[in-house]
Amino acid sequence: MNSEPVKILPRFLDKLGLEEEPMGIFYTDDKPAEGFFPKPADLPTRENEMKNEIDWQAIFAQFSCDMGHIWRARRKKTSAWFDATHFGCPGGAFWLGFMKPQTETIIHYVSSGVPDRMKGERYCDSADELRRIFEQIDPRPASGKYCVVKPLSLFGPSEEPELVSFFTRPEPLCGLHQLAFFVTNDPDVVVSPWGPACGGLVTWPMKYLEKGASKAVVGGWDPSARKFFKTDELSFTVPYAMFRQMLERYEESFLTRGSWAIVRKKADRSRRTWGKN
Repeated sequence: MNSEPVKILPRFLDKLGLEEEPMGIFYTDDKPAEGFFPKPADLPTRENEMKNEIDWQAIFAQFSCDMGHIWRARRKKTSAWFDATHFGCPGGAFWLGFMKPQTETIIHYVSSGVPDRMKGERYCDSADELRRIFEQIDPRPASGKYCVVKPLSLFGPSEEPELVSFFTRPEPLCGLHQLAFFVTNDPDVVVSPWGPACGGLVTWPMKYLEKGASKAVVGGWDPSARKFFKTDELSFTVPYAMFRQMLERYEESFLTRGSWAIVRKKADRSRRTWGKN
């Protein structure tokens, strides 16, 4: 990755009132040398489910939320990575593009459950509706063997993120939201579609890019993953090209005006109040 964005980044973050460096996201065939990753497990595919060849007890025993690994990578300033045998949870395997279609077991688990056998999470009111939604979302297949999430400063000269994700509370988020509009002049540039936290971080931004649309995605609404976010924190993910525009043009924007100075003071107050919680 070009070193210029990393040089500009500290000033940009300070202007927004952010302390944490954003994470870059990309797919690669090169296995990361270090970082956090889920334990290995057999991929629970629909094909194997139809053959009754999935050991669901073993799958759930190995369950770990992908956002938990990303949370640890954020705290330790290192990488988190995933692949078709280190996927964390069957949901993550689907949303990160390592398998599709999603299994009927997980569709029922996330929605209405199975009477007398499995309680559903009730994130969707029926399995039929969720099956339709999953088919509509249709995550982009993984473009490399590994999905890697790591701080921008750790990117090598030959690496470039597809996406850049900030983790932020409302005041800095206000600045990011407005800046995304400033550099695109698109009033619909910021979106927040339904999905798990990893979907808001990876799947939806990739889906928009695949359609040729440059969108910023606010995520982190998934109740199951909120424990891996700070209090009042959300994710804000943009394509790398938009991120570069934001870095290059923020000094032309509202961020240099008096209205932002007031918000910036509130960002400091929020940080003092919450600290690292």
